[in-house]
Amino acid sequence: MQFPESWLREFCNPPLSSQQLADTLTMAGLEVEECRPAAPPFTGVVVARIEHIEPHPQAERLRVCQVDVGTAERLQIVCGAPNARVGLVAPCALVGAVLPPAADGQPLHIGLGQLRGVPSHGMLCSAQELGIADDAAGLLELPAEAPVGQDVRQYLQLDDAIFTLKLTTNLAHCLSVYGVARELAALTGAPLHTPAWPQVAATHTEVLPVQVQAPDLCGRFSGRIVRGIDPQARTPGWMVQRLARCGQRSVSALVDISNYVMFEFGRPSHIFDLAQIEGGLQVRWGRAGETLQLLNGQTVAVDEQVGVIADAQALESLAGIMGGAATAVGAATRDVFVEAAFWWPQAIAGRSRRYHFSTDAGHRFERGVDPATTVQHLERITELIVQICGGQPGPIADQVINVPQPQPVALRVARAAKVIGMPLTQAQSAQALRRLGLEVSEEQGTLSVTPPPHRFDLQIEEDLIEEVARLIGYQNLPHTPPQAPVTALVRPERRRGPYALRRQLAQRGYQETINFSFVQERWERDWAGNAEPIALLNPIASQMSVMRSSLMGSLLAVLKFNTDRKAERVRVFELGRVFAHDAAVPDGPYSVAGVAQPLRVAALAWGDAQPQQWGVAARSVDFYDLKGDLQALLAPRQPRFEPASHPALHPGRCAQVWLDGQAIGYIGELHPRWRQQEGWQQAPVLFELDLAPLLQRELVQAQPVPRHQPVQRDLAVVLPERVGHDELLGVVRAADGSGWLKDVCLFDIYRPKLGHNAGASGVAEGEKSCALRLTLERDDANLTDAQIESVVQAVLAALSAQLQARLRA
Repeated sequence: MQFPESWLREFCNPPLSSQQLADTLTMAGLEVEECRPAAPPFTGVVVARIEHIEPHPQAERLRVCQVDVGTAERLQIVCGAPNARVGLVAPCALVGAVLPPAADGQPLHIGLGQLRGVPSHGMLCSAQELGIADDAAGLLELPAEAPVGQDVRQYLQLDDAIFTLKLTTNLAHCLSVYGVARELAALTGAPLHTPAWPQVAATHTEVLPVQVQAPDLCGRFSGRIVRGIDPQARTPGWMVQRLARCGQRSVSALVDISNYVMFEFGRPSHIFDLAQIEGGLQVRWGRAGETLQLLNGQTVAVDEQVGVIADAQALESLAGIMGGAATAVGAATRDVFVEAAFWWPQAIAGRSRRYHFSTDAGHRFERGVDPATTVQHLERITELIVQICGGQPGPIADQVINVPQPQPVALRVARAAKVIGMPLTQAQSAQALRRLGLEVSEEQGTLSVTPPPHRFDLQIEEDLIEEVARLIGYQNLPHTPPQAPVTALVRPERRRGPYALRRQLAQRGYQETINFSFVQERWERDWAGNAEPIALLNPIASQMSVMRSSLMGSLLAVLKFNTDRKAERVRVFELGRVFAHDAAVPDGPYSVAGVAQPLRVAALAWGDAQPQQWGVAARSVDFYDLKGDLQALLAPRQPRFEPASHPALHPGRCAQVWLDGQAIGYIGELHPRWRQQEGWQQAPVLFELDLAPLLQRELVQAQPVPRHQPVQRDLAVVLPERVGHDELLGVVRAADGSGWLKDVCLFDIYRPKLGHNAGASGVAEGEKSCALRLTLERDDANLTDAQIESVVQAVLAALSAQLQARLRA
């Protein structure tokens, strides 16, 4: 909300400077986002009148003007403005004046000059040259009665401050200058100048019939006919100026009057061209198939959820939002119908956003506008219409159908003191609320407040506590140190924080992404195998209708975004929550009944394994690259990988990750079906793991330097093709009962070619030859050949018994 300080001070004028006024409003919750002067600084500019004009002898577009600036002698000024004429009153910068900075950022100093050989003693100014507006088409025209010689800053009140307030949704009663003044009077104790509501006498008896058919849409409807107006009447300069400083341009006298009263008292209204109304008006909900062309030129389709005002033939207005083009006032309008109504906030909320626009009227009505003042505001509008446009008003027809009935709200003083955090008496609380004009009744320890009609936000005890805190002043709250000692929570060494995990992934070349937890239902069905995802009741977009149960979809969407923009190499990860149905989850302060919300970490790699360089040949990233990154995250703990299936991953290139006997996630290559669907020539590889196990880590312990040399023995054993790496090494390690086997490594695999003679290599089809390197070491002595051979034979015996392996000849 934007308004000039001078207008605010007409209603309430506390002895505060502009900055103190802004600070007072901000500390009371009415945040002043900006406080700036109406015009930038300049000096030496006065009101002047052009008395005589002659053509310039050397320039066709220039004219020599004799200008009265309030001194004994007229000034000769050369001017090229197209609207310069005899009798025009405009600002004149005298010799020595300093104007606001131009495009180069330097202030403009006015001196005695010559234009094409003709002396010029100053400069007649446009609005742009004074920094008032962007209009540079001609001189700024001032009213003919403006006092010649007076300083322009004083005449136009250019030292007036413009306040811009950033109001929260519960402060709808402050969406007007009078509403802000009412708050200011309560905060400072300065008197509030309540307006004396006019009563414009009716000069005829004609009333337009209005039927309110939807009491849940319109609670009160007031209107009157005004005949014989002058639609060509000019809006007074003072009104144009105030509207401009509220951020509203002048349109026409009737439209300006309606906007002026809206900014003044917060009451949006609408003025219909009476001649365009067929029969009477109906206030009702829309009907499917009906359309309306609005004042902004947009044609909208309405339904049973949108309120409308209609006549006997067609729709004429979107209720509480915007009028229709058919009944808009124009140059031919002579008779008007002025409407002021109370629209239920829930009937207006969200309607304009359905049509992708917003209006000042809708912004106010969906937050709540005082239903008790429709007649008073209608009288104010009528008074301004008669003053500016003339006309003969008729009687006001006022229908009170269904207005809110304020319910008393109780405030426990002890509860308020506890919430605010300071000692508080009942007298202090009652005084604060009464300063706001609230009706307060007292009992021992309890206050009962009946909210006035304009305070839609006072509904529960906490609302009243907030009002008490605002009036006491947040800056007056005591600084109470904590009574208990503040002790930092020390994380155990065996547990690392999520940020350490993030840094480790970033060090391995991955970039973190943060994505919405709302995803497409298709992602859950196709990529997570979740047929019943958690659906949102009110999604922010149709493609974000369910909660994700996997992070993979979010990372694939990030990959799609990057590859669509020709990214050649992508490494991304995300650490976030997923959501799934789980009946075992209870309701609590950090949980929702029936919904599991675990934290997970997921990563995706796509493109070349290494950035392009001359020293290493380019190759695509594969399963083992990502597996190495995953193992680095868990080191020194060793995960186990088992073949598995996952809806999003390749059926033959997917593994389940196990750690300490617990399945913690999946790793694999994207399923070919989804890769082809997205149009990727190369398959991305992904992993997704539960976060909790990754935060546990083993502490490194110092070991003494070995005193004896280790011994290595290589074995080549023939195994069935079905035996996996982990199973093989597990049998080897378990076979050693001496404790001398320190390490085992698989360093080569041989498979025969199809149709190859098994006799030549000793390996038949369906078999493979695995070369193992055993590292043995004894801490207290050197190993003998017999001891080494006993370990080797124990390993071979275990392989033969458990895996049907044989030593390769």
